[in-house]
Amino acid sequence: MADAAHDIADAALAADGLRRIAWAERDMPVVRGIRERFARERPLAGIRVGVCLHVSGETAALVRTLAAAGADVALCASNPLSTQDDVAAALAVEDGIAVFARRGEDDDAYYRHLMRVADHRPQLVIDDGADLIGVLHAARRELVDGVIAGTEETTTGVIRLRAMEADGVLGFPVIAVNEAQTKHLFDNRYGTGQSVVDGIVRATNVLLAGRTFVVGGYGWCGRGLAERARGMGASVIVLEVDPLRALQAAMDGFRVMPAAEAAPLGDVFCTATGDTGVLRGEHFDAMRDGAIIANAGHFNVEIDLPALRERAVETHAPRPHVEELVMVDGRRLHLLAEGRLVNLAAADGHPASVMDMSFANQALSAEYAVRSVDALDKRVYVVPPAIDEEVARLKLEAMGIGIDRLTPDQERYLKSWSEGT
Repeated sequence: MADAAHDIADAALAADGLRRIAWAERDMPVVRGIRERFARERPLAGIRVGVCLHVSGETAALVRTLAAAGADVALCASNPLSTQDDVAAALAVEDGIAVFARRGEDDDAYYRHLMRVADHRPQLVIDDGADLIGVLHAARRELVDGVIAGTEETTTGVIRLRAMEADGVLGFPVIAVNEAQTKHLFDNRYGTGQSVVDGIVRATNVLLAGRTFVVGGYGWCGRGLAERARGMGASVIVLEVDPLRALQAAMDGFRVMPAAEAAPLGDVFCTATGDTGVLRGEHFDAMRDGAIIANAGHFNVEIDLPALRERAVETHAPRPHVEELVMVDGRRLHLLAEGRLVNLAAADGHPASVMDMSFANQALSAEYAVRSVDALDKRVYVVPPAIDEEVARLKLEAMGIGIDRLTPDQERYLKSWSEGT
């Protein structure tokens, strides 16, 4: 359903969306608490906010929090396959949010929706993958000077934004929410690890125990995936180009080797690097019959899809989110979710309890950016430590966990240099 205010699949799904949002918010006490304060203080009153995130129940909790703070919000999806159409309907119909997102939209619709959010003339941009920020800089330069600041949710987006900063083209300050410890240590590790395994298993219903699972990349997402795959009984191989991360993976008990050596060994392959061409033609040529190929990185470039498809003589769809490609020699390779984020395309994405911390960082970073606009240059910033610590404190409090405080003597000792043996 499209009109001037939104473009969604089906407004009749709104009631289902409300139930999905309520279920997510059960596990998001930190965001709910921030919303209560925002509703009283209205720190974003009158600010136009452009949001490009996965349109899920968890994102709805953040969008409602921004609206409670007084923001005028427009929302589009950060991935064509991640939108939950019932959530989009609920936000549009029940909350009056300008939503431009449909699950399964093609590339033209995806970029058209980005442009609709740009038409909102956002003063604050909340992005996931830097596509909205990229569109503003590439196609809507006239709007850049009106942007106070942005925030970025994911590793891939931070990589792009730091490249923009290095090239001197970044037009406004951006806070790298992904770099907050209460984001990447939990969302990237535990959220990605669990949700990617969930997506692969939902799509295929394969037993991971006893299989060889190859993880591309050992950043926080990759290590979370490796840990969870091992926990399911898989034998895990890690691919890395960074010697320090490769050494960490080896010390964590995983086999580490080049992709060419892992290709004939793996039963399941999943990339999580933020880079392009991790799995290429020479790797597909060596993979065994029945191998499963998936991606957990933000963009679908980590698997060389043209090289994979040009090797296929037949394709089938044996299950939803599974494309079976028959090679000329009869081997069958199985691509999941079109090479896009398998945890969001084939499952529900990260659990709400970790998104509680990530989106608390988003909300508090948005508040900080608006209040600190005169002090911020056109560069990429990390989340202020005070926000990181506040999110951790609030999360512990919500979990009913107490911790000790330093005594005055301990504080003095940690600040002194004169006391030794």
